[in-house]
Amino acid sequence: MPPGSVLDPDLGDHVCLPFRGDRERRAVTRLFTLNALRRRAKVLIITYTDSPVRTREWLGPLVPGFAAAESSGRIEIAGARTHFAGGRLDPGKALSGLAAAVELAGRQGHHGLYALVDASWGAHDPPGQVALETAANALFGRLRLALVCQYDRRVFPREAVDPAASAHPISPGQAMLRYAASGGPGALRLWGEIDLTNRQAFASVLESLREERGEVVIDAAGLAFIDAGSAQLLVAMAVRRPPGRTVVVCGARLARLLQLIRGDEVVTVRRAGDV
Repeated sequence: MPPGSVLDPDLGDHVCLPFRGDRERRAVTRLFTLNALRRRAKVLIITYTDSPVRTREWLGPLVPGFAAAESSGRIEIAGARTHFAGGRLDPGKALSGLAAAVELAGRQGHHGLYALVDASWGAHDPPGQVALETAANALFGRLRLALVCQYDRRVFPREAVDPAASAHPISPGQAMLRYAASGGPGALRLWGEIDLTNRQAFASVLESLREERGEVVIDAAGLAFIDAGSAQLLVAMAVRRPPGRTVVVCGARLARLLQLIRGDEVVTVRRAGDV
C-alpha cells in the first residue's frame, strides 16, 4: 500500500494506524474525512481522547462543507463511551454497533461506511483490544465498511501496538491483505500479501469458514505472496473440516508450497488457469 493511502482505504479495509500526538491525530482525521466524502461514503468518527463536541469544534473548520455534511447525515461523530458497560468497553456492543452503522449507511443510500476510531480506550487492556480487533475482521468481507483504528504511541507501548497491528489485515510497514466474500457462504477471495505481520488477522478470516457444512472454496489466485506459516493455517482449517470439502484455487507458487508442506493431502488444489 503506497504511503498515505491508509487514509484513503477501500471498502473492506481494516487498518491499524499508529501515530503520535494530537497534531498528527487531527491531520489524520481531516484527510480521512475528506477522502471518505470524496468517495460518497458516510463518515463515522468514534472519539475517545476528545469528546464529540470538542472534535466537532476543531474538525469543522478543517473540512469544507462540514456543517452541511453533518446536518445531512454524511458525517456522524460519536463517543466511544456509548459502547461501554460498567466503565469499560463492551466488545459485543462495539461490534454490534458498528454492524448496525453499516446497515444504516446502506439504507441512507451512502456508498458504504468509512469509520475512524480512536482506540485509546483500549490502553488499559491490550489483550482485550487485540481480541476485539481480531473479532472485527468478520465485518469486512462484504466490502461495505472501511475502518481505520488510530493507536497513539504516547498511550500504547510498542509491545501493545505490534500485536494490535498483527490483528489488522493492513498496517503501514506490514503485508497488506484484502479479502471478500465471493458468492455463497463458503466462498472467500484473497488478494495482497500474507506473512507474520498480519497472520493473526488471516487466521481470524479463515475461522469463519471452519464451521461451513458445504464445500469451501478459497480463491487465492490474487495473492502476491504467502509465507509457509500462513499457508499452514489454510491446511489447519481444512483438517478441521470434512475431508475433500476445502478447495484452494491458486497460482503455481502457492500450489507448490502446499505440496511441500503436504497440504495437498487435505486441501483440493486447483491451479487458477485450470478453473
